[in-house]
Amino acid sequence: MEQIQGVGAPAVEPGAPPDFPAFVASRGRHLLRTAFLLTGGDAHLAEDLVQEALGRVFVKWRRISRMDNPSGYAQAVLVNTFLSHRRRRSSTERATDVLPDVAVADPDPALRLTLLRALGELPPQDRAVLVLRYWEDRSVEETAAAMRLSSVAVRSRSSRALARMREKLGSAFMDKEVLRHAG
Repeated sequence: MEQIQGVGAPAVEPGAPPDFPAFVASRGRHLLRTAFLLTGGDAHLAEDLVQEALGRVFVKWRRISRMDNPSGYAQAVLVNTFLSHRRRRSSTERATDVLPDVAVADPDPALRLTLLRALGELPPQDRAVLVLRYWEDRSVEETAAAMRLSSVAVRSRSSRALARMREKLGSAFMDKEVLRHAG
């Protein structure tokens, strides 16, 4: 956020009502601190939330400025903005600087292409079972939940799909470790 008069408050539009810039200067840092805590320390998201909340307050400022507690109203808008942002997110993933996957030391591109070609010849559900179970290393239960199948169905599809792959490729290709490391 841009600074206003070096105080650390967000910048305000030039055509704002006269008391809105004063409100932002006096309450902006407090709103930012609250947003920082709400976001678990994500300073960039906190700034975005404060800007969005102040934008919503600005639109109704003439009415809000006549309230007994405009600061409390702005605080409520900030919290509601945060909550609606959390609901809008399609996942609860958080960015991190640590990458969990480790690259395979010496991937074999020919093996990968051969396996991908053979997988492409399987029916879609059999292919999905093998990909989830062996390439993504999911348990039978996790695969069943993802595919909306029973655990028994996952086991039988997995067994049948592996048998088809063995027929096409030979048993040397069908070691489970080969499947895990080829992806």
